Order: sequence, then C-alpha cells, then structure tokens
Amino acid sequence: MAIVNVSDQSFSNDVEGQGTVVVDFWAPWCGPCKMLAPILEELSAELGDDVKIAKLNVDENPETASRFGVMSIPTLIFFKDGQPVDKVVGLNSKESLKNIVAKHQ
Repeated sequence: MAIVNVSDQSFSNDVEGQGTVVVDFWAPWCGPCKMLAPILEELSAELGDDVKIAKLNVDENPETASRFGVMSIPTLIFFKDGQPVDKVVGLNSKESLKNIVAKHQ
C-alpha cells in the first residue's frame, strides 16, 4: 500500500476506523523527517495492506497536530481502529517501528 498524504479535512476519513494506521507528523524543513521518509517507504512495502501509513504536514495542517499534542517532529502516532495507541518522537529504526506495529495488530 502506498503512503498517503492526509490533511486536517481528510484525517477522519483516512485514519479513524481504518484498522492499524501509522501517521507521520512532519514538515518539509525537518532534517530527521527527511531521514525517516525512506524508512517509512520500506516499512510500507514490507507490511503491505496490513498497515496504512499516512503523512500529515504540520505546517499545512496545524489543527490535527494540535489535537494530538504534537510538539516535536517527526512524531509517529499509531492508531488502532481510530484510537491512538502509541506514539514515538524522533527518528527510529525500521525494526523498532515494526515492533510497535506488531504490538498493536
């Protein structure tokens, strides 16, 4: 499954009630966010349809970032059936992220 871009307007349709979803809160100027992008691409390719990965640009969508208390980026929030179940801040390894996903499936 390809990584999808979500916005304040599309967040509820794209994330809530969709099984396991990982949302990457990021911004184009953020160095660690750029380093995380290829890790998320690999994760998406490996996990396929089991997990949806979404990206939300915090500069363009401050409402959703504020709603979930995102203070630093990159922040990944893991959702299960629309509810946030885990959160990691900063750059993480693919293995670390896979372990978090596995914990919530």
